Amino acid sequence: MDAHEVNRVRAKLALYVADVFASVSRKDQRAKGDCCLRGLMLDGRRKSIQAMDARLPDGNEQNLQQFVNQSTWDPVPVQRRVVERMLPLINPTAWVIDDVSVPKNGQMSVAVAPQYCGALGKRANCQIAVSVHAATDAASCPLSWRLFLPAEWASDTGRWAITRVPPEVTHREKWRLALDMLDTLAGWGMRPPVVVADAAYGTDAHLRTALSERGLAYVLAVRSDVSAHPFEAEPVAPARNGPIGYRPQPRYRQAAPSVAALAVGLGQEAFTPHTWRNGSRGGLRSRSAAVHVRPAGKAVERPIKAAASAEQGWRDGILPDCWLLAAGCWLLAAGCWLLTEWPVDADAPTEYWRSNLPANTSAADLIRLAKVSWRIEHDYRELKHGLGLHHFEGRSWPGRHHHVTLVTAAHAFITEQRLAPRVPTPVSPSTRSSTPSRTS
Repeated sequence: MDAHEVNRVRAKLALYVADVFASVSRKDQRAKGDCCLRGLMLDGRRKSIQAMDARLPDGNEQNLQQFVNQSTWDPVPVQRRVVERMLPLINPTAWVIDDVSVPKNGQMSVAVAPQYCGALGKRANCQIAVSVHAATDAASCPLSWRLFLPAEWASDTGRWAITRVPPEVTHREKWRLALDMLDTLAGWGMRPPVVVADAAYGTDAHLRTALSERGLAYVLAVRSDVSAHPFEAEPVAPARNGPIGYRPQPRYRQAAPSVAALAVGLGQEAFTPHTWRNGSRGGLRSRSAAVHVRPAGKAVERPIKAAASAEQGWRDGILPDCWLLAAGCWLLAAGCWLLTEWPVDADAPTEYWRSNLPANTSAADLIRLAKVSWRIEHDYRELKHGLGLHHFEGRSWPGRHHHVTLVTAAHAFITEQRLAPRVPTPVSPSTRSSTPSRTS
């Protein structure tokens, strides 16, 4: 926004700040929150505090630095109020798990470490934050963030103290951070319609199992080497030796094939075309087919065996059925639980998803859900470059979380204005009379 656009919405922004920052008890801190949001929304290459202060007529660099980096206001109630406002407005078709990396210099910024940096496409010194977003094709909004603390920080008490990491925080895998956020949102009475994630999360069987245990539907991308049994495969138990002794447990005698092999086995004749979204250059088309599969792997089979053993001492060996989805760059092959996108000029499918959605879910709905994360990438560009998500120059844990909360609040306010119905401004009688008529 330029200065004139920001001034036009100052009254709406004041009401928004009063609501979203109501948990911040001090009036002067709420005023600084208003000032920070305006600074983040104003046009400019950098959204660091020094750069925002130079653009704001009422800016005060020392006050803003203290508000973001040193103040003790709790960002969690602010995040919760933003979520409470945005979920009814967006009415999401899915919640998307994602992460974002911020390249950093030096070793003293909180949670920084040499690790794969998606922003650079290589291993580099960076911070990584895991996020959950509510999304439709029209809009998205971050619902929660968790800063990923690398394992090497667990034993580095010096950096831990300097960057003010809370004592209860520990190293947790990214998929566990995603579950933590879903559990926190559930505690606020918020439940996702469907959970969507890329292969970095969906390939982990523990995450898929945890989502199922919570009763959450999901459409998760997986790597091509993830295995699954065909739906018609049946476990077989060897004959029992004699009338007494251990009863052999039934199991699948054939090794589970990869999802890539299952997708190729469908044959291209099984694919039918779909248009999953209208883009700026017309419809985005895909082909789809459907295949029902059963999960495979020790992470899946062991809990099932343990539960069956606790209940009845033995089981029939049949694994539960689930959806499996797969996709690529141009066409999509969906299967009755296997969705595979197979470009016309490719020799094989290129991407895959697994899902536990009901059997009556249409292939078109599966494709649309699998692809909804495009909106997150679109809005990430606004968060990172337009609103300064990457421009925080502080080093502390509280400062980083304050900054992310302010960026999220600014993004939510802009989204509210964009989605609000356009009401034409009435023309006053004096203005109308001063406008020359066509006949004059």
